[in-house]
Amino acid sequence: MNPFEMVVAIIVVITIGKVLSTRYRAQHGIAEDKNGNALIASDPDAGRLKEEVKYLKERVAVLEKIATDDRGARELEQEIEKLRDR
Repeated sequence: MNPFEMVVAIIVVITIGKVLSTRYRAQHGIAEDKNGNALIASDPDAGRLKEEVKYLKERVAVLEKIATDDRGARELEQEIEKLRDR
């Protein structure tokens, strides 16, 4: 194999590798910025899901507060009993 054929073979192998790498990244939603840093493409529903998780965390915090606050629990129990008596 002469040097010219070797250079061409190396270029072909590198090109095939780059194409396969780019294809893999595209299938898994990985993009690159100007500096070559990998960025994971965000899901269109990601913002909505983040807001929903935030809302649910707030609700859980309120429910935990109600459940652990003994005074509030007694008042809540009395209020429920009043409503049942009607």
